[in-house]
Parts: sequence; C-alpha cells; structure tokens
Amino acid sequence: MVEGGATTADRTEFTECWRTVWKTPYIMRLALSAGIGGLLFGYDTGVISGALLYIRDDFEDVDKKTWLQETIVSMAVAGAIIGAAFGGYMNDRWGRRVAILAADLVFFFGAIVMAVAPNPWVIIIGRILVGLGVGMASMTAPLYISEASPARIRGALVSTNGLMITGGQFLSYLINLAFTRAPGTWRWMLGVAGIPAVVQFVLMLSLPESPRWLYRKDRVDEARAILEKIYPANEVEDELNALKLSVDAEKADEAIIGEGMIAKVKGALKNRVVRRGLYAGITVQVAQQFVGINTVMYYAPTIVQFAGFASNSVALALSLITSGLNAVGSIVSMCFVDRYGRRRLMLVSMTGIIFFLVILSVVFMEASSHAPKIGGVESAHFGSNSTCSAYLTAPDAPRWSCMTCLKADCAFCANAASEFHPGACLDSSKAVRGECRAENRVFFQQGCPSKFGFLAVVLLGLYIISYSPGMGTVPWIVNSEIYPLRYRGVGGGIAAVSNWCSNLIVSESYLSLTEALGAGGTFFLFAGISTISLVFIYFLVPETKGLQFEEVEKLLEDGYRPRFFGGKKEQSKDQVESA
Repeated sequence: MVEGGATTADRTEFTECWRTVWKTPYIMRLALSAGIGGLLFGYDTGVISGALLYIRDDFEDVDKKTWLQETIVSMAVAGAIIGAAFGGYMNDRWGRRVAILAADLVFFFGAIVMAVAPNPWVIIIGRILVGLGVGMASMTAPLYISEASPARIRGALVSTNGLMITGGQFLSYLINLAFTRAPGTWRWMLGVAGIPAVVQFVLMLSLPESPRWLYRKDRVDEARAILEKIYPANEVEDELNALKLSVDAEKADEAIIGEGMIAKVKGALKNRVVRRGLYAGITVQVAQQFVGINTVMYYAPTIVQFAGFASNSVALALSLITSGLNAVGSIVSMCFVDRYGRRRLMLVSMTGIIFFLVILSVVFMEASSHAPKIGGVESAHFGSNSTCSAYLTAPDAPRWSCMTCLKADCAFCANAASEFHPGACLDSSKAVRGECRAENRVFFQQGCPSKFGFLAVVLLGLYIISYSPGMGTVPWIVNSEIYPLRYRGVGGGIAAVSNWCSNLIVSESYLSLTEALGAGGTFFLFAGISTISLVFIYFLVPETKGLQFEEVEKLLEDGYRPRFFGGKKEQSKDQVESA
C-alpha cells in the first residue's frame, strides 16, 4: 500500500488503459493530439544541445563566451516562464484548446526566426518566442488530457505527454545527427521544430474543448456530448453530477474573491486546500529541475565532450543513448504509474538519481585528476604564436595537465601517438584548431582524453533510467490532479512557472558551475540538492492514484502526513465502502 489516503480505483493498471482506449479510441485521439505539445517541449529541449555545437563553430563569440552559450540555451526557458504564467490565464479565460492553438502559432514563428538568424542575438529572440510556446504547452497539454480522461486511467494517459516529451528529445537527436553534414547544420536542426507545431495546430482544430471547462462556462450540452464519447453511458450522469458540485463550489468562491487572475491568485493563496496543493505541486516541479536533468538534456553532447569525446558527431551519437533511455523510461512510467502510484515512483526515482549523481561526480573527479600532461616540446611544435599564452608565462608550466590548460581558456591538442600521452596546450582559435587537426590530432576544448569516458556515459544512462519513469513524468501528473477545479488553471500555472524558474537557474548556471567546480563538483552539488528534495517530497506530497478530483480535494482538506509521522494507512476501495 502507498501512504496518502484512500483510493477508489480497484484496477488502474496500464492494461486497463489499453482496454479502455481500445474500446473508445476517441480518448487516445484526444490524448495524443494534445500530447504533441509535449513533443514540442521535448524537441526544443534536445535540439539546442546539438545545435549549440555548430553555432559555436559558426560564431566565434559564442565559442569564446560561456555566458553567451548559456543565454542561447536558457532564453527559451525565460520565455517559457512567461508562457506558463500567461498559459494559466488563457486556460481559464479562453479554454485549454485555444491555449494549445496559440502555443503552436508562437512556437512555429520562433522556429522560423531561429532558422534564418544572421547572428547570435536573433537566435536568442527566436529562442524566447519558442519558449513562450513551450511554456504555454507545458502546463496546458497535461491539463487538457487530464480533464478528458476517465479517473481510472488518467495517470497513464497524462503520461503520454511525458512520453511525447522524451520522444521529442530522442527525435531531436536523430534530426541533429541527420543534419551534421548538411549545409546550414544548426539552421535545419532548429527550423524543423516548426513542423510538429503545424501538425498539432491542424489536429486541434478538429478536437473539442475540455468538457470540464465547457461545463464551467454553462455549455452543459456540449460538455455532455463530449463525455458521452469518453465514458460508458452509465457513467455520464455521475460525471456530470461531480462537475456540478465542483462548479457550484467554484462559483460560491468567486462570489467572495472575484473572477480576475489577480483575485484568483490571492484566493488560491488564502485557500488552505489550494495552498497544500501548491506545496506538493511546486515541490515536485522544483525538484524535477534541481536534480540536474536539463543539464543533461540541454548540454548532453557537451557533457559527453567533458567525458573525453571531442568529436561533435561522436558526442551527438552517444547523447542519443541517453535520450533513448529517457523515452523508454516514459513508457515504463505509463505502465506503472497507475499500479504503484505517483508518490512511490517519485521516491524510488529520487533515490536512484542521488546514487548515480554521486557516482558520476566521483568518475568525473577521477578523470580530471588523471588528465594527460602538457608537453613542452609538443606545445613548441606548433610555434609560440599558437601556444596558449597563459601556459607560456606560467611559473608552474611543467606541472600543467590538459585540465589546467582548459581552465585557462585554452585547448589541448592530443599527442600524435596517443591521446593519453603528453600533448600541446594551444590557443583555442579556429586557425589553431585547424593546425592541430591538419596533423590528424584531436583538438579538445570541453574535456580531456579519459579512460573513464565510456563509464561516464554509462552512468549518465543509468541516471536517466532512474529519472525518467518517476521524476520525469510524475510531477506533471500530480499537478494535473492536485488542485480543485476552480483553481486548476491558476494552480497549474504557478507550479509550471516554478518549474521553468528552476529550469532557468540550472540551465543559465551549469557551464559557469562546471568552470568553477568542475563537472564532478557540479554533479555532487546536484546530488546534495536532490537529497533535500527527496525529504520535501516525502513530507509534502500525498498519493493521488485513482482518486476523483473531488476526493483529492477532500484529502488535502483533511491534511496529509506521512504514515510514520501520524498519517493514516491507505485503505482499499472495499475497506472504504464497508466502513
């Protein structure tokens, strides 16, 4: 049993989801069409990691300035913060469907701007536009799916959004590999992002609004017509009655607090049930980012280069492994989220994340301490004009290693005989890089040759396997279930904004952290933050598996405490009915 309150679903496994959608394929049509919003999210997350390698090649300013690389990556996140906040308003004012259509339009134009960008600053503008679309879609898609799903399979269907996110990431790496030798490389990588936005826009034009939103707007007949396509005939009236109770309560609250967004936010923060929902929703969204996942998603090829693989194409190919495992993990989540529960999956996931982050940090620290030495003869071979100026003037130059060279903003040209023999410490300019490669040597700028490199990639994969089935998808499911109907838009918006703010902090600081702490130290920092997050999840996040929205509201009203701290053991449906 999972702690956290009674569940009314006696069979909420993935097989039940399959049986239900087999009988009612309309449900899956709704879920997959809305889930393309997750594909946009995932593609944008993954594509920039590969495109950044080639943007650095085209623009020397980007190659030289870590902060400019971080800005190109993170401005999409900054746009998503605004998009998520505005998406909450659009969801409540104009409906879930309209919000998704608007997200598609903004995302499409952002992709076009990036593809034709003449300089890094125009790329940044395009990234902001794309971020606006991603932010709106990130909180609207799971909400739409949740409100159009029967409670017994809601978790599995909302997980399709997570599957689309990870599938989008995997697709982005395939697209990156496909265009590595094409003229324009990164322009194609970023421009292709507009295609799924167009596909979703066309599909959503033929789909209805959320039945729950329609009922709230007194469009009862339309809501009933949609529910009749989703539920068996004998369940439609029960669902309508449940909606009536929620809407009546919502209207009673609005008579007191008002209808505007600011009034709703104030009302949400004053409402004890919503506050408790926000404690749980914000906790899991912030934790999802501070485990460091988007450092892997945004910078995966760069991290692979930190591990000792200098080639752009090799780094992209190895990164494909991590994105593929992320997609597989989402399928695992769909199979088990309604069987074992949201809370249990997150706790197990966080434990694995912490373990592998600690091991990763140790491996990167060992790789750093065993970096190849700098050879004076090797460096002099290319001439003083090509040699790193900091190395030439350093009093401790004989003790320099490849890692010392990279920390001085220079580059390591590997020994012609073996990458692990002493090499040259050179200037990192394009001209010098060409001189090094002209002698069939490998030019390292992001990481050093390492015998630990393959082990680091394996551990990255295990980290992803731990993350994806739990912390990868469950936070979005929890946030689609945890708030009362009348506050679902504003609650989901606040939680999504917290997710994107955390994402912005992580993505904007990662490369700077690796310069200051090294890759090993940065992963160890994430492990410490993840441990704190695990404690917060344990104390603040209840189980919502199989509960109707109204039952979740009652659970929060009663208050939640873990079983070991005075909470009640979960009861089965039969126990509840016989009590």
